[in-house]
Amino acid sequence: MKHLKFLITILAFPLIIISACRKDPQPLPSEITRVEPEPTSAIKGFYLVNEGNMNMNKASLDYMDLVNGIYTRNLYNQVNPEVTKGLGDVGNDIGRYGTKLYVVVNISNKVEVLNVKTGKKIGQINITNCRYVTFSNGKAYVSAYLGKVGDPKAPNGIVAEIDTTALKINRTVEVGRQPEEMAIIGNKLYVANSGGYSPPDYEHTVSVIDLTSFTETKRIEVAINLDRVKADSYGDLYVTSRGDYYTIPSKLFVIDTQSDQVKKIFNIAAGNLVIDDDYAYIYSTEWNYIEGKNKITYNMINVKDETIMDRKFIMDGTEKDIKVPYGIAVNPISKDVYVTDAKDYVSPGKLHCYSPEGRLKWSVSTGDIPAHIAFVN
Repeated sequence: MKHLKFLITILAFPLIIISACRKDPQPLPSEITRVEPEPTSAIKGFYLVNEGNMNMNKASLDYMDLVNGIYTRNLYNQVNPEVTKGLGDVGNDIGRYGTKLYVVVNISNKVEVLNVKTGKKIGQINITNCRYVTFSNGKAYVSAYLGKVGDPKAPNGIVAEIDTTALKINRTVEVGRQPEEMAIIGNKLYVANSGGYSPPDYEHTVSVIDLTSFTETKRIEVAINLDRVKADSYGDLYVTSRGDYYTIPSKLFVIDTQSDQVKKIFNIAAGNLVIDDDYAYIYSTEWNYIEGKNKITYNMINVKDETIMDRKFIMDGTEKDIKVPYGIAVNPISKDVYVTDAKDYVSPGKLHCYSPEGRLKWSVSTGDIPAHIAFVN
């Protein structure tokens, strides 16, 4: 394991005198941390968006330069000093498409569009209570809750189609209540409906959207409180259910997109997952109100034969040092696995890099609640 070598704090903008009456939280300066470089890495690096606590205006964007081994924390503030309030409130997702980077900022009701090489802001699309982003054929698709935060009477959510050249919304389609993550297979977009604002009356379907007509063609019955959706290379979707946090546990469901039916159920908790080649990397931080604690688990599934594997993606025992696993990504070339730790949700988190053999290579401090990663080729 490589330890941190040094930490340098760089002021990202000139000192600003703030009057005593101003209460807006101010963006943090950027910081640099060095880890072991990978000079031959085919993947140049990746962006990591930190959610930050709701109503704290602490969403932030970091960048990991894999080739030179340089991790820059709070990059957004460094390259966008004119944006006085920083990235915004709750960074909920990030995605790269072509030369642009799309950052979904939930409570700030916007999708920030950045230059993928520099992180410089080049545009913004305003979408109420936006959640996740995915891409296909020159379009970005963003799920959005609509309604006031936490309102059990909030209307059904939508998926918005964005032209990635004009950076304008083309069309919207209504789906279920509080839609979450999406995946596209062929000409169909699938979005998980959660109904998270109205427990115990959760939603329990995946909406299917025809991308040509941009209409909802059906809803697939799955389970309550759906969240993550990931596609494998065999035409299947892996969908997570968070359960009700009491007596109904989290589970993982497999949908056959030819029939649009659930074909298999894995009775394992699944909070988040990533699929790379034939393997699904899964972790769960399953909260239970009856027990008053989280249960943390790690699993791997071979998606080719749909079986749970004997091995885990952390094999050296260091998972015990991860307090709250919160984000996961797999380097598509090196097969290194990146796991984030939200810790106590109110202080800087951690990003851990594991080798394909499951051994810790390095760790760095991040912003608050590190969550979502987008690679740069």
